[in-house]
Amino acid sequence: MSGEIREEVLKLMQQKDRIEDEIKELTSILTKNGVGMNDPLVDAEGFPINTIDVYQVRHARHRIICLQNDHKAIMKQVENGLHGYYSTSASEGINNAQSDVEMRQVDPIIIHKTPFAKVTLVSQGSPAELSGIEADDLIVEFGSVNSTNFKNMMDIAAVVQHSEGQQLNLKLQRGDRYIVTYLIPKKWSGKGLLGCNVVPLNM
Repeated sequence: MSGEIREEVLKLMQQKDRIEDEIKELTSILTKNGVGMNDPLVDAEGFPINTIDVYQVRHARHRIICLQNDHKAIMKQVENGLHGYYSTSASEGINNAQSDVEMRQVDPIIIHKTPFAKVTLVSQGSPAELSGIEADDLIVEFGSVNSTNFKNMMDIAAVVQHSEGQQLNLKLQRGDRYIVTYLIPKKWSGKGLLGCNVVPLNM
């Protein structure tokens, strides 16, 4: 049973990756036109701005919104599937370290670590949202930063700046679940490289 769940989750992860790739392509269309998801496409007099392909941008925006909804739904299915996988594996006495790595989910080691920061806001269409980060997630590890070496938010800022365009491993606490995922800091239609707001916890 756990093997079937694992295969299903891996298929969902592949769908997620395809959606993210398409969103990236569509976002590049907006970038080429010099607009984001909410910038006006007409001038003050109501005429289309001649430097913008209005039809192309509107189509890209609509498609991005649809894909973002699909992405959220798939991430929820992945989370539920992984929870079921680990529950089934535990009941069957299965210990598959390789699948733990492939599926980027619960890492038993992090259960004994202390969160040091909290995500308070995740912007739509941002790298943070695409990685599955949600508001109220607690950060246990952010790249090389954890509760033992975290001093202030400059530590996270430094990691982000040095990791632009590269995979950054994260360990999160969401309610009573612990999740391992990754984030790729990069420029997008909004501000910064993450698209989320993080605040330190009082430790």
